[in-house]
Amino acid sequence: MILALDAMGGDYGPAENCLGAVEACRKFPDLDIALVGDSDRIKMAVDSVESSIRGRLHIVSAEESISMDESPARAIRSKRRSSLRLAMEMVRSGEAGGCISAGNTGAIVAGGVLVVGRISGIDRPGLGVVLPTLEKPTLLIDVGATIRCKPLNLSQFAVMGSLFMKHMVGVNRPDVRLLSNGSEEIKGDEVISEARTMLVENSHIDFGGYIEGNGVPFGHADVVVCDGFSGNVMLKSFEGLGELALKILKNEVDKRILAKMGLVFFLPMLKDLQHRFDYQKFGGTPLLGVNGAVIKAHGRSKAPAITSALGVARDFVLKNGVSKIKEEITDLLPGEEDV
Repeated sequence: MILALDAMGGDYGPAENCLGAVEACRKFPDLDIALVGDSDRIKMAVDSVESSIRGRLHIVSAEESISMDESPARAIRSKRRSSLRLAMEMVRSGEAGGCISAGNTGAIVAGGVLVVGRISGIDRPGLGVVLPTLEKPTLLIDVGATIRCKPLNLSQFAVMGSLFMKHMVGVNRPDVRLLSNGSEEIKGDEVISEARTMLVENSHIDFGGYIEGNGVPFGHADVVVCDGFSGNVMLKSFEGLGELALKILKNEVDKRILAKMGLVFFLPMLKDLQHRFDYQKFGGTPLLGVNGAVIKAHGRSKAPAITSALGVARDFVLKNGVSKIKEEITDLLPGEEDV
């Protein structure tokens, strides 16, 4: 299997991206990786790697890259030799099974639509991230692909999220909820209310009604559906609260001698807790609704997160994630015309 990695994407560029690719090849013997970007910088990062791994790393030269602050659609259209666009073209042509980038989220979404293409029947793609909640993994969709949503978009996110949890995570009948400002039916604005009506009428998914933000960390749903703005805020809050909890604990321990003495007994538990909520372990977020495996990695991903993102892409391809969504999506979508 060949995956295309945008080696120039993210805060750390080729150095960390290439290290992550090397480790992914060590971890997954069936994996080859096309490193797309500045060939000189990529060669510097990988030429000293052992030959058995180096032979599975293929450099694809790209003269341009897309920065985090560029206009997404304009950059994808104008920078035809950018590392991100070339990686996506490899997916479209079938040269690569999927592509991974830690770069500009908007450009990844724009490239997914303009280069890879949408799945027939899907109006807008959605980024779905699996959260490590208290009770079980929960898919939050959308977390930034479609900022302003119509009811149809939210309804389609619900269907794609349900299929993802069923086929990728193994949840038999995913409980789908719609993020709102209350659990009562009268809550939510016009968009949320209309989306709720569409989901209630869709007998092909298990819709459980609304869920409030404070219920998400406890795993009260398998799929939580929202617009990209709300989802991104929730995701960043989720990450921040995890980091805050660990820092508060550390600060309190530093103030107390007995707590420091007892820390040796709690250290294994604390490491497990930190690992459980570490975004680097989860690595990548699939862009659902496009006609290929496109994985968005965290913008500040270092090598371990890139390795995880490549693992997410590999798993998505091996489980035929795109094909399974395409096969079932038409029957599960509500009776709306494609916009």
